[in-house]
Amino acid sequence: MIANPNPSAAEIAAEPGAVRRQVHRRRGDRREDGLDAIAAEVPVSLVYNDAPFAVMMATPADLEDFALGFSLSEGIVAAPSELRIEAVAHGLDGAQLCLRIPEPRAQALAQRRRSLEGRSGCGVCGSQSVDAVLRAPPQVAAGAPIAGAALARALRELRAQQPLNALTGATHAAAWAAGDGRIALVREDVGRHNALDKLIGALAAARIDPAQGFAVVTSRASYEMAMKAAQAGIVLLAAISAPTALAIALADSARLTLVGFARDDGYAVYTHPQRLLDDAADATGTPP
Repeated sequence: MIANPNPSAAEIAAEPGAVRRQVHRRRGDRREDGLDAIAAEVPVSLVYNDAPFAVMMATPADLEDFALGFSLSEGIVAAPSELRIEAVAHGLDGAQLCLRIPEPRAQALAQRRRSLEGRSGCGVCGSQSVDAVLRAPPQVAAGAPIAGAALARALRELRAQQPLNALTGATHAAAWAAGDGRIALVREDVGRHNALDKLIGALAAARIDPAQGFAVVTSRASYEMAMKAAQAGIVLLAAISAPTALAIALADSARLTLVGFARDDGYAVYTHPQRLLDDAADATGTPP
C-alpha cells in the first residue's frame, strides 16, 4: 500500500504506532513545510521473572500480542496459559514488558539467555550460541488444503488493511487468513519478525487454530520467519518477496508450505506444494 504523502494531523494522532514530525517537502517547483506521519520505533525490553531477556526495536503498538507471540514463537512457553503479562510500561526511552512464566520455563530460558539490541525486529542478533538460533523446528499439522484463489484473495485484501503503512510507508504487515482467503487478523510493525510475532500473539489470544488458515507477510521469508511460523503451528506461510535457502530447508523439515513471490500474477511454492491447490484442482476437486 502506498503511503499518503499528506496525512492530516487527525489521521496521524488516530493511528497507534505513528508520530508527528516536521518535514520540508520539495516536489518540482513546490516547496512546503508541514507535518509528516512517521512510524514509531523504540526499544522494547522483554523481562521474564524479573530477569531481562531481550531488547527488540519495535513499533510500540499491540505490545501484549507481541509479548505472547514472541514467547510462543521463541519456544519460551508452550501455551498462552503459561504466560502472564504483569505490566506494560511505556517510558521516554522505550517500553518494558514485565512477564511471568512457570519456574521450569524460567530455568530453561536461563540456559539460552541473550540480550538483544539490534536492528528492527532482529531476533537472532546477540544469541550466545549457534544452537540457540538453529533450533530443530516442530512439524506442523496437516491442515486443510488451501486454494490458489484463496491466496489471491488474501493478497488483495491485505493491501487495504495496513493503516499504519498507509500513513507512514515504513512498516511490514503479517496477516492471518481463513481457509477461503478472508483476512481475519493483521498486525503491523517496523520489523517483519515483530509483525509476525504480534500476529501469532493475536491468534493465540483469540484462540484461533493456525492450522485452519494461512499467513501472509509483506517481506522476504527468512529462516526466522519460517521458524516462528512452524513454532506457532501455521501450516502455510506466503511472502511477497523471496525466501532464503535456510528458510526453505527449515520449512521442508517442518512440513510447512513455504510460498515466495506471492503477487497478483502468481507465486512460487518451495516446499510441500500438495497443501496449496492450483485453480485447475479447485475446479475438479483433485490435487495437482
